[in-house]
Order: sequence, then C-alpha cells, then structure tokens
Amino acid sequence: MADGFPPIPGAGIIAEYLDETHGLEAGDRRLLPASMGERVEVRRLMAWFNEKFFEEASNPLVTERIYKRFMSEENGGGAPSTDVIRAAKVNVRYHLAYIGWLAQTRNFLAGDRLSYADLAAAAHLSAIDYLGDVPWSEDDAAKAWYARVKSRPSFRPLLSEWLAGVPASRTYVDLDF
Repeated sequence: MADGFPPIPGAGIIAEYLDETHGLEAGDRRLLPASMGERVEVRRLMAWFNEKFFEEASNPLVTERIYKRFMSEENGGGAPSTDVIRAAKVNVRYHLAYIGWLAQTRNFLAGDRLSYADLAAAAHLSAIDYLGDVPWSEDDAAKAWYARVKSRPSFRPLLSEWLAGVPASRTYVDLDF
C-alpha cells in the first residue's frame, strides 16, 4: 500500500483516479472531459468496451487463440473452439460498426477530443488486430479512427511488442493499413 492508499482496481477506477490527481494539470490533453455530460459518455463507452466488447469479442478470441495454448486441459486449455471463435468474429463486426458510427458522428468516440473511451476501444481492438481478427475492410470510419489512435506517439510502442510464436498480423504493425 503506497502512501497509505489501497491498490486501485479496474481500468475505470484507475482512469477516475488519474483524472482526479492529474486531470487539471493535463489541460487540453485531459482524457476525461470537464463537463458532466461528456464525462458520462466517456464512462459509458469505457464500460461498453471494457465489459461488453471484452466479453463478446476480445476475451473469447484471445482466450481461444492464445491462452488455451498455455493452459492445462483441467484448466480449460486445449484446442481452440471454432464455434467460440466464429461467434466472437460475428460480434467483432457488430462492435466495429458501432465504432464506425461513433467515428462518423464525432471527432473521437466520445466527443471532440481523445478520451479514455478511445483508449479502451483501441486496447481491445489492438489485441484482436494482432491476431488478424478485425475485418477492417467492412468499416472505413472505424479503420480511419483506429489508424489515428494507433499513430499517436504514445500508442506506437505497443505495436513493437510481439508474442513469441505468434506473429502479428500485417494490419497490426502497419500505421497506414
């Protein structure tokens, strides 16, 4: 327990903590907007991606395609389930269309500026883009938004990380995919 504070659980709570402790000094780089209505939208979208997208798309794909390789059978490891992968890929299309709609109606997903909502969505998309499971040709607005986010200097180091034995997809490393 550093400085007498308990560990901070969950991405949303961590985002709130960072905004409370550093938000004002970040100025126009603040990732949680100042107005209540805009903050609610960021929180709603963070929950959408960190809960719904994770449950329906990124978790099943990463679990089936990566984690199960390293898990014992008694812990759920073994061959990937093609039914689970197929369902998750259908769900990716649904979420990608939603991202595209948001990107067409706003500058960033939750509004005019980059926010925690964009980072949450990009984190989940990055994991499945690494695997080559994002049908980028199906939504130009979502693709353009993601290209802008992953081209940011703060995001680029993630693109150089590789998982041993699992090569990244072409779109994962290409900023102009």
